[in-house]
Amino acid sequence: MEELELYLDEAKDLMTKALNHVASELTKIRAGKANPSMLDGIMVPYYGAQSPLNQVSSMTTPDARTIFIKPWEKGLIHEIEKAIRDANLGLNPQNDGQQVIINIPMLTEERRRQLVKQVGGECEHGKVSIRSIRKEINEQLKKIKGVSEDDVKNAEEQVQKLTDDFSARIDALMKKKEAEIMTV
Repeated sequence: MEELELYLDEAKDLMTKALNHVASELTKIRAGKANPSMLDGIMVPYYGAQSPLNQVSSMTTPDARTIFIKPWEKGLIHEIEKAIRDANLGLNPQNDGQQVIINIPMLTEERRRQLVKQVGGECEHGKVSIRSIRKEINEQLKKIKGVSEDDVKNAEEQVQKLTDDFSARIDALMKKKEAEIMTV
């Protein structure tokens, strides 16, 4: 019985990680409002190594349409601009000699629809991950020796409940992000 509990805990941990991954990916999809997390994942060359943008600068959003990026060292301004352009986020960074300024353009209806599709794709990847976790855990449960079939069945039902719960959480994230994107 204790082994069954360990597998259930493992399933919950893995599904939580999948959910957190989906949530972090969704923050990278812009919804028309300036948000420094849109720039997560952008790497800048810094002393010969690729460093995350948020570790070589401070980022602020003075209003809903602007992001200011103030590098720790002025020499990084052009590197930061280049990294943002190369990231293909549809952003056009500019600098004033002190910091990089990004003006977030208004989203067109067509672009909003593309972003909603992108959100759907990310959420579907998360659900696929959760279903594959369910499959792996169920296979491991069946291999446990010295446990009754009823206990294995009950554990499989609990794994299914976890799967349903985490899928519903992903659906909720998706609905929230879609509403955010479609709000003009």
